This record gives sequence, structure tokens and C-alpha cells, in this order.
Amino acid sequence: MAALNFLRNNGRRNVSAIYFNHGTKHGSEAEAFVKAYCSSQSIPLALGRVSGPCPKGESKEAFWRTERYAFFKRVHYSDDFQKHYLRPIVTCHHLDDQVETWLFTSMHGNPRLIPYQRDYFIRPFLLTRKNYLEKWAESRGVPHIFDPSNNDTDNYMRNFIRHEVVPKALRVNPGLHKVVKKKILDQYNKTMDCF
Repeated sequence: MAALNFLRNNGRRNVSAIYFNHGTKHGSEAEAFVKAYCSSQSIPLALGRVSGPCPKGESKEAFWRTERYAFFKRVHYSDDFQKHYLRPIVTCHHLDDQVETWLFTSMHGNPRLIPYQRDYFIRPFLLTRKNYLEKWAESRGVPHIFDPSNNDTDNYMRNFIRHEVVPKALRVNPGLHKVVKKKILDQYNKTMDCF
């Protein structure tokens, strides 16, 4: 909601929205919320949802990510989107997401960062802390709802990383966000050197 509001109020009047329902209890509540907001603001909205249950042995998070990006791809390449929009899909990944991703992938032996751009996706908020986005949205009265599953550390590894691992990593290095921000900038600069 912060990203949508920011883009619309900074000269991007032709913004449309995409919402993907993961089929959770909260997913339907969030879908209704987004539909009502987009309708009230005359924002074109594309809606999608999971195609079925998560395959046995696959994590829900990985399954949802695969399903979500497959839907985004269908929307991006749809005739309507190509005809009227021809623009990137913006996600609201932020610096805290980067720290979680870097820690999570490092513990699996392959430290990675979320790229600024991949195909037609761009992530312009990767250097911005989540709490800054929250304060920004609050100061402008941007409506939002909270997904209670974001506090579930037993069933979702990303939440465990966020609520259990990151605070302990910050005890080891209180400047962890600065370290990751530098890595992002280094990665970005290397990408720009290729052009």
C-alpha cells in the first residue's frame, strides 16, 4: 500500500495494481481490502490466486512465490497489459527483506541478495528500511491491514528469520543493515559497469 500510494502521488497517475491471494484465511480479507481501495481510487486491478494445494514436501513459502510470479508473468504478458501499460512491475521489497534474504541464504551456503531488477520486475525500495515505509505511510494516512501469519515463526521460516535470527544477528553486528546496504550498492554498481 505504501508503494502504491507513493507511486500514484509522485506523478505516476497511470499506475495499476496486482494482488495475488495465497489462499490463506487472511488472503481473502486482504483481497477484499485491496479491491475496495482500488475501486474507490479508480485504480485498475488484476487479481490472481493459488491454483491448488501446496505439493507435499514443498515449503508453502516457495510454492506461493512460484505461483505468485507465474501470475505476475501472465499479467505482464496479457494483451491488455501490453496494449495499455508496457511498464515494469514494481514490488515493495525493502532493506529488511534484503537482510533476511542474505542471512537465510548465507545459512544455506549461498549468500544472495534480491536484485534491483530482474526481467520486468523492479524493486526501487531495496535501500529503504521497513519502519521508514511504515512511518511514511502512517504520516499520510495510507490505509493498510496486517497479516497475522507474519508473526507465525513455527510454520514460516521467513518469519523465524525475521523475529528470531535478525535480532540476534543485530547483537553481533548492530550495523548489519549498513553492511547489507553496502553489498546492494556494490552489486548495483557492478551491474551498471556492464552497460
